[in-house]
Amino acid sequence: MKKFLSRYFPLIPVVAIIAISVFSPSCANTTQAPTGGPRDSIPPVMRKVSPVPGTTKVPVHGTQVVFTFDEYVTVKDSKGIYLSPPLSKSPRYKIKGKSVVVYFEEDLLPNTTYTLDLTNAIADNNESNIFPGFTTWFSTGDTIDSLYMTGSVFNCNDLKPIKGATVMLYKDHSDSAVFLTRPAASAKTDDWGYFSVRNIQDTLYRVYAVVDGNGNNMYDPDEDRIAFLDSLFQPKYVVRDSVPELMKYDMKDTAACLARHSDVELNVFRERPSKQMLMNKVRLSDRASYITFMAPDTQIDSLWFRGYAPERVITEFNPRKDSLLLWLNVQRPMPDTLFLNVRYWKTDTLGVLRPETEEVSLVEENKPKSRAARKKVQHADTVCALTLKATPETFEQYGYSIVFNDPPILAFFDSLKFTSVNPRQKEEVEKFKIERDSTNIRKYDITPLCKIQQGWEYIFNIPERTFKDINGHWNDSTKVKISLPKDEDLSSLTLNIKGVRNKYIVDFQNESKSEIIRTYVIETDCQLLFPYLQKGKYAIRITEDVNRNGIVDTGNLLKHIQPEKVRYLKIDDEDFIVIPERSEVVQDLDLETMFK
Repeated sequence: MKKFLSRYFPLIPVVAIIAISVFSPSCANTTQAPTGGPRDSIPPVMRKVSPVPGTTKVPVHGTQVVFTFDEYVTVKDSKGIYLSPPLSKSPRYKIKGKSVVVYFEEDLLPNTTYTLDLTNAIADNNESNIFPGFTTWFSTGDTIDSLYMTGSVFNCNDLKPIKGATVMLYKDHSDSAVFLTRPAASAKTDDWGYFSVRNIQDTLYRVYAVVDGNGNNMYDPDEDRIAFLDSLFQPKYVVRDSVPELMKYDMKDTAACLARHSDVELNVFRERPSKQMLMNKVRLSDRASYITFMAPDTQIDSLWFRGYAPERVITEFNPRKDSLLLWLNVQRPMPDTLFLNVRYWKTDTLGVLRPETEEVSLVEENKPKSRAARKKVQHADTVCALTLKATPETFEQYGYSIVFNDPPILAFFDSLKFTSVNPRQKEEVEKFKIERDSTNIRKYDITPLCKIQQGWEYIFNIPERTFKDINGHWNDSTKVKISLPKDEDLSSLTLNIKGVRNKYIVDFQNESKSEIIRTYVIETDCQLLFPYLQKGKYAIRITEDVNRNGIVDTGNLLKHIQPEKVRYLKIDDEDFIVIPERSEVVQDLDLETMFK
């Protein structure tokens, strides 16, 4: 007995603890379910493809491609299942056990090599880990086409890569092919705007990239954006498993994605509509309305409001001439409905521009209905509304601007006053130049004629009853005080530009390229100054203004006109420049080399 106790007595406390933990209800966790172990972060693995890649003589009718995985999966994005060349209907699928069965609702083409791509389409059932992607290939004929091409697709305005564009190759070289038929081969661009079209024939192709709004794998100019290659393209590289450009990459692997070679680069633009017609009409207020047209450069022969003389109409086109603001310069009360007649050149059923007159009704929807509501007139409703603007950072370049809500019909410019106040608080009246903006009849640009100096204050004053608008209302007094920034932490950038062989638009933008801070239009070698900059990253966009109209023009597919070329200043392969604190940065820029 003594020997038994000496052997097993030390185990008694352990057995007691186990018994308590098993049988005591106070030790049971009744509020939290078991965790089930660590989260599964491994994506599905493909085990089998049927028919195997490279199979020939695949039947054209009732074809199915089966992808079998090592676990149960689901289709997260059916658009990621993409067949090239595409059919009129997208591939369909069904889940069968651990397999995804892809099938087609119409017959395949005979003697054709197909590729079927799965990119970001498949995920596992439990944790939604995305399968990285796979491309299989097969032929309905006796041979497999073996060449490939690669490229990148960008937005023409900011050169950002376009994800999900459809790159289309046509053996039919006619201009109408992209409008009427589906391509001989195609592919989708990834997050980097990159594409590879594989298993294609050794022949000449027309190459397009379309941001396909309705997914029909053709170009619809009213909905889609497009890019095209100027010349015919003939592929020369052979498909091999070791080719980096044909592999699937993690889109977060920047170095690997950027290292891929591109045969071509395509810049996508939105084409100007070819059909012209009056689209929309809106009554903005008693005397203000606007109408819009489908295509730019609208040709209007005449317009008038029923019951009013044509000379009483004030008009303002936007720069593209596809939107027109109208005001009726009549002081008497306006009816609830105005009838506008427009005689303009409209596209007929044969696609020919012909003059036609249309009458549209313009109803003021926001006008108060009751007499009580109409009697509640606010002060703002009886004032000529205007905005006097200036910013310290751009004051030297742009000065002040006055923008009216409605066109002024009476102005006493001699009442305007511009003064400077030096550091000793001595005030002096300064001269200025005022001009109406060439594209906006409601805007006036005010340019100081004195030297703008650091530490001085500049005040522009508009007294009351200086301007009267078409509603018969006079303005309230307003003034804006401005001075150059004094922050010692600010920096400046000087661009020394040479190689100017054309007219160029130079836009200084923020890092995200969403805002233009300053703009210059240049035609000769020059030096441009960008002062008062906070430290940070900035983009410099240069547009070659080929037709010298001062705006960035889009392309035209049928006329084989590319959008005007846009380039960004690149430093160390990055399309932005870093401005440190308290610095005077000088940067050389050769436009001849940049646009070569």
